[in-house]
Amino acid sequence: MKTTLLSLLPFLMIASTSSAGVTAAQSINEGGLRIFCAVGQKNDGNICLSPYSIQAAMAMTYAGAQGSTMSQMAEALGFPQSPAELADGFQKLDAALAASAERGGKDTALHVANRLFGATGFSFRPAFLDLLKLQFSAPLEELDFQKNPSAAADLINAWVEQQTEKRIQNLIPQNALDKTTTLVLVNALYLKIPWAEEFFAGATKDLPFLVSGRDKADVPTMARTGSFGYSGLPGFQAVAVPFRGGQFQFLILLPEKPGAVEPPSAPLLEQCASLPRRDVSLFLPKFKLEPPTISLADTLKSLGIKAAFDIPHGSADFGGMAPRKPDDYLYLSDVFHKTFFALDEKGVEAAAATAVVMMRATAMPVQREPLEVRVDRPFFFAIQHIPTSACLFLGRITDPR
Repeated sequence: MKTTLLSLLPFLMIASTSSAGVTAAQSINEGGLRIFCAVGQKNDGNICLSPYSIQAAMAMTYAGAQGSTMSQMAEALGFPQSPAELADGFQKLDAALAASAERGGKDTALHVANRLFGATGFSFRPAFLDLLKLQFSAPLEELDFQKNPSAAADLINAWVEQQTEKRIQNLIPQNALDKTTTLVLVNALYLKIPWAEEFFAGATKDLPFLVSGRDKADVPTMARTGSFGYSGLPGFQAVAVPFRGGQFQFLILLPEKPGAVEPPSAPLLEQCASLPRRDVSLFLPKFKLEPPTISLADTLKSLGIKAAFDIPHGSADFGGMAPRKPDDYLYLSDVFHKTFFALDEKGVEAAAATAVVMMRATAMPVQREPLEVRVDRPFFFAIQHIPTSACLFLGRITDPR
């Protein structure tokens, strides 16, 4: 008999000046970038991931990991050795993120929700459930996966859809759950935030963009001259466009060479949280991304997370979630991720979700003139929480059409 545990989360970002919060933020950027780079090596088109969502989902899973399973996850994802320390960091960052969003006023919407959907009658360790409830605000709701796994998946997807203003739909793919499903751990995030100063819609016009660094195509391009964070960094021009409230920014990293595809480093992202101000005439394409659900299992395995996926057989150790026996234990089966991202003259609307599927194995300087920056070729972007440098979203645009 096999029992499936599915841990599901969306996407988010965080902030805090506490040491725990900073540790969580660093883990989000470092681990998120490793995953982003691995995904980018297999895909030369548009990419949009949520480092926070992925790392939050893995952090909740990490809370139940032990032995080599825990150490491999820590090494690959940039987690501290203590799962409790990481959970504490996420709790503080979530609280700070909410406080930062309030500074954006009534037109800023940030909604975060966590919940556990567990199989009726299954016994998880009380300490694990208590930790997730206390520090991730994830209460347990029982579902009868054995009787009707399809209906349970529909219920969870509907919950995620509701929490994300219908921007994340069908996060759990068809037939991803079955009668052996034990737990679905869900975090959902929805963010809608206006620019500190809107782009004038009348100034938007079609301008050429070098699609994939090769072919020119006209795309709707916004234009505004204003005071932005700006710096010429190794390999990039960095421009930071502030959102209302001053706590978040849209970071543009424009490679110096049109064909450059190497993403930024974690130290560079941290540096971009405090770019000097400069008058810039910015030309920025509008874009909207609605990628399908993607599987991150192979990506995580390539980063060295193997024991968690029970490679080799019998090596997975999530004894912190439920009692582990040699012939009866939990292991990761798959990790699903989905995002939504739309940028226009008013601001940004974004959402994300991540699902970690687990199974149970048995018997087995000041300038006078504005600087012109034309984002007319492939570029990287991020939504960044300025106080911690943590990235809620991280993406690459090769074709904004």
